[in-house]
This record gives sequence, C-alpha cells and structure tokens, in this order.
Amino acid sequence: MKKASNRIKAVLAEQGKTNNWLAEQLGMNKTTVSKWCRNQMQPTMETLFEIAEALNVDVRTLLVSNKQAS
Repeated sequence: MKKASNRIKAVLAEQGKTNNWLAEQLGMNKTTVSKWCRNQMQPTMETLFEIAEALNVDVRTLLVSNKQAS
C-alpha cells in the first residue's frame, strides 16, 4: 500500500470542504486536486502554501510527519 505524503483530504474533511471547492479556490483542475487527495501526485511547495492559505491552516498541517512520536 502506498504511504500517504500529505493530509489534504483529511484537512478538507475536517473543515467540511470538498476537492471541488479547493479546485475552485486555487483555479486548478479538479482531477489534479483529486490526485493530491489520493496521494497519487503531490503539489509543488508553492502550491502547498496556496492550499494552506485557502484552508487557513499552517502548511505543516498538510504534511505527514516523517518522525515517529517518542
């Protein structure tokens, strides 16, 4: 199973927002946003910051930690 790299789908769900809403906010293709949400493709760093701004969250909220909790 492919490991998740981002939490875009989770944050959208937490806020009650959809992929389509995010695509409209960013002026991006719905298919592209869907691929980000399924972790089939990753947004650029610049786009990740735009996503964070649209969702009004810290950009780190959108990332899966690479550190194990101790």
